[in-house]
Amino acid sequence: MDEQRNALDERAETRAHLLPEEDAAGSTDPEDQAREILRDSDQRTEAPVPRERRRPEETA
Repeated sequence: MDEQRNALDERAETRAHLLPEEDAAGSTDPEDQAREILRDSDQRTEAPVPRERRRPEETA
């Protein structure tokens, strides 16, 4: 678990460098914000929400 936490902290440090549009919006704690974004992304990657399949005739 410590290994995962360290990896997340390292990724968060890199992700905490704000993009111009994020910087314009402002952030009181970019590293904490990055950590939450990465946790959410990891969670969605590990357990994606199944998408509803449409039949071909429904897409036209």
